[in-house]
Amino acid sequence: MIGNEETHDVERLLPPPIKRIVVDEQLQPTIVQPPVADPVAATGPSAGAVRAGARAHRRGTPGPERMTLDGLSVSYGTKRAVNEVSLPIRQGEVLALIGPSGCGKTTLLRTLNRLTELTPTARREGRILLDGQDVDELEVTALRRRVSMVFQQPNPFPMSIFDNVAYALREQAMKRPGKAAVEPQVIDALRRAGLYDEVKDDLSRPALRLSGGQQQRLCIARALAVRPEVLLMDEPCSALDPRSTAVIEELIQELRSELAIVIVTHNLQQAYRVGDHVAFMYLGDLVEYGRTEQVFAAPRAQRTRDYVGGAFG
Repeated sequence: MIGNEETHDVERLLPPPIKRIVVDEQLQPTIVQPPVADPVAATGPSAGAVRAGARAHRRGTPGPERMTLDGLSVSYGTKRAVNEVSLPIRQGEVLALIGPSGCGKTTLLRTLNRLTELTPTARREGRILLDGQDVDELEVTALRRRVSMVFQQPNPFPMSIFDNVAYALREQAMKRPGKAAVEPQVIDALRRAGLYDEVKDDLSRPALRLSGGQQQRLCIARALAVRPEVLLMDEPCSALDPRSTAVIEELIQELRSELAIVIVTHNLQQAYRVGDHVAFMYLGDLVEYGRTEQVFAAPRAQRTRDYVGGAFG
């Protein structure tokens, strides 16, 4: 006779009961049609790089050449980070710098308003012209007012929304202006950054209480407050959610008419959506530069074809 404990042990060893599911043989299976191919992605070897259903690319109206890079090279000690790059940067257009990590994109961007000079080992060769004038002939504060920078991580100051934007204006003034004097410019900058309607009821609110996307737009407003001619953006959406990214991209589309914009991005879809021209860099070299549609759909260089096609990155 088997005891209760032994009975339970035997039951645990037995396979579970079989459940039979009755299938109605008269029911027909549902057939799902394959998705329609993206006409943009299908035009060239960059099919893997362009999102299906991407928003139609909108060209900016070409304007005057605001900056010119002529044989620009940047080294850190004995390491060459940027190697003899020549590029035009035009008003009314967005130039997207793409390439794998460590290829020199951010170094090039930071060199445009001489931020690389803050690194003791950095050395620059070649020329950078702003409206035909060598940037080395400009006082660095004046240069950075005309060529403003928006960084990868939002960096609002620990002060109110109003004072964040007013800070840039007050730093330029010979005598610190009061709130009434800078208020019209603050409001204008917030409007241009697409943020004013969201914060207008409480401009005294601490900036650090804003969402990540709002903080980035606040930083853009702070950069716009001084009326720059060129706006540099170093992966401005990398820390943002898709909705905030879409808002920033829409803002870039609106600002392109009045500024020259240079954006560094690892997101090839973003480069396609916002860029008028694309510059592909690899190991410090400018491999290819051209209209966005040409670079993505019919790149001339094999390395560009490999990169936009997803072979490496």
